[in-house]
Amino acid sequence: MSDISLVSRFDALLADLDGVVYAGPNAIPGAVESLQQLSGLGIGLGYVTNNASRSPGEVAAHLRELGAPAEDDQVVSSSQAAAELLASLLSPGSRILITGSPALAREIELVGLVPVASQAEDPVAVVQGFSPAIGWKDLAEATYVVSAGALWVATNTDMSIPQARGIAPGNGTLVAAVAAATGQQPRVAGKPEAPLFHSAAKRLGAECPLVVGDRLDTDILGGNNAGFATVAVLTGVDTRETILAARSAERPNYIIGNLTDLHRPYPEVTHDDGTYTCGQSTARVANGSVGIIGSKDHLDSWRAACAAWWAETPDAAAPQAPKLVWLDH
Repeated sequence: MSDISLVSRFDALLADLDGVVYAGPNAIPGAVESLQQLSGLGIGLGYVTNNASRSPGEVAAHLRELGAPAEDDQVVSSSQAAAELLASLLSPGSRILITGSPALAREIELVGLVPVASQAEDPVAVVQGFSPAIGWKDLAEATYVVSAGALWVATNTDMSIPQARGIAPGNGTLVAAVAAATGQQPRVAGKPEAPLFHSAAKRLGAECPLVVGDRLDTDILGGNNAGFATVAVLTGVDTRETILAARSAERPNYIIGNLTDLHRPYPEVTHDDGTYTCGQSTARVANGSVGIIGSKDHLDSWRAACAAWWAETPDAAAPQAPKLVWLDH
């Protein structure tokens, strides 16, 4: 094990928000303190969020209320990415149907496009982002416009979002409703596409950032797509089991319990003749099963199991969950 902390290997941290820094209105234990430590280490910090329901300024204000370091320009959102995408495809002054929040409409205005609220205003495109206020009438309006042949951009397609009371439907479920009704699919601006991450790294002048997220299908896939190192944190959507079963494109470089672990040395995984060792735990694949010597409760056991299973299935196009055989020390 190297004595250097995990995050000290990188020049910036690109952090997801929901499920990483906070769940609903409340900070996740240890997250704020872990983020506060970065400036003293000379490590840049950016927030990369698929939540299009609030403006970057509102997100930064919320982070500051929680005690986290956050200037407005440290927040890069999928609504900004969607606006930039539309501006690159359409002429200035084009009318865009907003299926989402006032914050999304504001980003559309900032790039020289005109937000509208109904098909009657002749929009040439639809932009769809999450808002808890969206109802059937909003989805119907989007469906009418998409069905008529308009360009359709989604800020993101997260199927769920962590809330204080549990997991709730995300923008992806609302996008799926319009897709089911129209037979169309939108262009997606935010995670897991790479530009959002490249934009955040560029703002920080970072050449070697670490992407931290709780979701394999957005944060980790997006960070991997961008060519950056990725770390999955277990305070949100994905679990030890889903990470182990991950398809190749969604496998993180590192796995941590919470953001506090960023400031600890990361245990090296070694292998010898098919046996993978992490700390006091070992794992080996035989007959499609992963045999693990170690505690189920210790993350090193899962790190070893992931290394062994992923080496066995290097080109997994879909999630594959192995049978696990636990053997105590």
